[in-house]
Amino acid sequence: MPISESLSHQAEAVRDFNRFYTQQIGVLDEGLLGSSFTLTQARVLFELGIRKAIIAREIGDLLGLDAGYLSRVMQGFIAQGLVARKPCKEDGRQWLLSLTPEGRKAFRELDRMSHRLTAFHLSRLSEPGRQRLLNLMQEMQRLLSPANHGNQVVVRTHRIGDIGWAIERHGQLYADEFGWNGEFEALVATLFAQFASRDDPARERMWVAEVDGERVGCVFVVRNADDPSAAQLRCLLVDPKARGLGIGKRLVDACINFATDAGYSRMLLWTNDILVSARRIYQAAGFSLVSEEPHHSFGHDLVGQMWERSLQ
Repeated sequence: MPISESLSHQAEAVRDFNRFYTQQIGVLDEGLLGSSFTLTQARVLFELGIRKAIIAREIGDLLGLDAGYLSRVMQGFIAQGLVARKPCKEDGRQWLLSLTPEGRKAFRELDRMSHRLTAFHLSRLSEPGRQRLLNLMQEMQRLLSPANHGNQVVVRTHRIGDIGWAIERHGQLYADEFGWNGEFEALVATLFAQFASRDDPARERMWVAEVDGERVGCVFVVRNADDPSAAQLRCLLVDPKARGLGIGKRLVDACINFATDAGYSRMLLWTNDILVSARRIYQAAGFSLVSEEPHHSFGHDLVGQMWERSLQ
């Protein structure tokens, strides 16, 4: 595959990070974490330690190890009294491997040292810094994982911390994508504060979308101020990293289903014409444009739109 100049620079940046990180966690030492085990041996020991028994071939598949090399590692473990083996009942050609009491002791010691070293590195960061690092590592893991192993989408009702996250994410995202100023974040904060202070879960509710445990979207429903029989959809947001997974549709569907069950006769929403992706979601969900009006807000000249959908 031909490598572009941009891709080449990006590859070098990744390699630079790899060199930095491997030095940080000590994998280049002769014995990992001061033990007698190499990194590969420690990884094999870990896979054995988190299971009661496993076939050698399965460990090879998990770690991408050559069968011959893995066999030599296992023979060494058996010779040291760390691993026991017995024929597999389902396939007599395979050996079922498990840690001996001595092997489990070695595993626990390695696991304890690894945990302590990781905690030490994290302790040098502030709490916000630790959370940012964990979020970035989760995002890296999600991006590098095979497509069929990730992207588990969950839509749930909100809990403590979600509203603060939603306000911050709205402010930052709309500033990044549309150049909107702090006036928009202030408006979003006011709307969320009004929702939270009323605390009427039978008639008003918020949902948060997660991908692999990370918050990536939100929306909420409230009573319309002028017509109590109408529900109002507010503050739909889908993070760019999660677009294309149908999250916007799922959030809007949750609003419609809830409002219908709550007895509302119709649902309204206000948006701006430059929010093209959101408008497509609303149209697909059965909303129709009923009015629009130019206004100057958030540092820009915009066209506000009111959309409506019957719930009967």
